[in-house]
Amino acid sequence: MAFHFNNYSSVILVVVILIFVNPGVRISEAFGTFGFNIHHRYSDRVKGILDLDDYGLPEKGSHQYYSAMAHRDRLFHGRRLAGGELDSSPLTFSTGNDTYRLDSLGYLYYANVSVGTPSLWFLVALDTGSDLFWLPCDCLSCVRGLRKRSGEVLKFNIYSPNTSSTSTTVPCNSTMCQQRRRCPSASNACPYEVKYLSDDTSSSGVLVEDVLHLTSDDSQLKVVDAHVNFGCGMIQTGSFLDGAAPNGLFGLGMQNTSVPSILAKEGLAASSFSMCFGSGIGRIRFGDKGSSDQGETPFNLHQLRPTYNISITHLRVGDNATNLDFTAIFDSGTSFTYLNDPAYSVITGSFNSQVREKRHQTSSSIPFAYCYDARSS
Repeated sequence: MAFHFNNYSSVILVVVILIFVNPGVRISEAFGTFGFNIHHRYSDRVKGILDLDDYGLPEKGSHQYYSAMAHRDRLFHGRRLAGGELDSSPLTFSTGNDTYRLDSLGYLYYANVSVGTPSLWFLVALDTGSDLFWLPCDCLSCVRGLRKRSGEVLKFNIYSPNTSSTSTTVPCNSTMCQQRRRCPSASNACPYEVKYLSDDTSSSGVLVEDVLHLTSDDSQLKVVDAHVNFGCGMIQTGSFLDGAAPNGLFGLGMQNTSVPSILAKEGLAASSFSMCFGSGIGRIRFGDKGSSDQGETPFNLHQLRPTYNISITHLRVGDNATNLDFTAIFDSGTSFTYLNDPAYSVITGSFNSQVREKRHQTSSSIPFAYCYDARSS
């Protein structure tokens, strides 16, 4: 199977996205950049680290594999939220640029981040669809580890403000506190609760500030300790207890609570980041401003809760070009591109009319309407 198109998805093998988080923040040439690599859950490197059960995932590249990914997307779509001169080098996490795609878990891409003093590592999910960075913390309800195929349990670190000398509580009178109405007094710790659209899925606790350990994304590897606010997640519910983001979630959204926004506000990085997704490995860089010759398109920021939403006005498939207006969002949490009609019909119809390969017979086991039998080369 070489090509897959349906009203669920189209396969994209490599995508590079440059995202400007907050257009209201001035971008200076002096900002640094930080980055880290992204690894697929089923790469040899990650399998060697985690040694987790593959849950019977079919061979990569087969139509069964893509069917499994499409099924996973449908299951987890519900996690959308309800409600001076500096070095010019990029920034990365001090533990390296590694992020991991863990399909047996809930989200697609994960990163190993280091927080606190002394530092502890956390395997956090990367999500452009949410804002808050939170970690399991002084847990009343959370996942403490994953069981390997050998039966051994891979224990996760659990954050505690009491064990980090650089940790401070975010008070209710802080501008970062969005739930002041729940505060008995201004000096109390600021509570947080993030509810997701998945059934009974949430994270709650209090906001804290601590050090996120970064290194510049250049040959100098300069150490940068960024003071960031994040959630001390005492109670996780729903999907978070079933494997989705078991060791924390790293929100990459546009709000001032997201880490990219905080890095920009503190003058550590430009108000932008880039993500490159590949087959098995990719990369994310905070403060990446792209190249002077790249194309650009603005985000649609008129929404009540701004997301990485863009307008598309023109489609070209091979020799066929069509003017068509619709909007789409960039989302690191889904495997495929999802299109509604009329865009879906325009693209699939145009593609099908130009493909020489024989169309594969439809099957209930394949959630793709347009599949083709590729000729051997």
